[in-house]
Amino acid sequence: MATAILVHGLWYGPVSMALVRLRLDRAGFQCRPFSFPSLKGSLATHARALRDFAAESSTDSPVHLVGHSLGGLVILRALHNFDQLPPGRVVLMGTPVQGSEVSRRVGLRRPLRPFLGDSRYALEEGFAHCPPEREIGVIAGTAGVGIGLAFGGLEGPHDGTVAVSETTLEGASDSVCLNVSHTGLVTSSLVTDAVAGFLEKGRFPRQTDSA
Repeated sequence: MATAILVHGLWYGPVSMALVRLRLDRAGFQCRPFSFPSLKGSLATHARALRDFAAESSTDSPVHLVGHSLGGLVILRALHNFDQLPPGRVVLMGTPVQGSEVSRRVGLRRPLRPFLGDSRYALEEGFAHCPPEREIGVIAGTAGVGIGLAFGGLEGPHDGTVAVSETTLEGASDSVCLNVSHTGLVTSSLVTDAVAGFLEKGRFPRQTDSA
């Protein structure tokens, strides 16, 4: 049975990935939630912890990595820094690999900076490094409802927090846009079905696949 390591985003920890875990478990994956202090520590520190955590999952079966938002940056940094991670596919959900405009705007307001903590810089800068030896799938939301609306909105399609253009990763194996919000990326069954499809086949399911 393939393992799927779930890497949460800012604030809520592994509980935010509970529905993803439940649905991927039902789809036949053995899920392991990875927890890290998202408001404290550097991206490199979290990446090292993920490397160690993934090493504990090393088996003859693939070890996939699924990250939401900031969690996707942690995954990319771990893959960039370390070559010991077990083989497997990667899915990024609403990850601002090109940097987050909303985070930059929040960072300009000193009273609000604690809400981003040490992750402020990682979110502002992004991490658009695509390991050539990995199959990476990118999911972006387009519902346009979220915290970004309180900070001047975003240009082009977006999930309310991260713009689709901010999720673009050159070298990714596949990408798909779904009509969900940034939070919806971890609650929608449509998204989890897309994640499962990519982990199984290395591409996202399209309507024609079931026709």
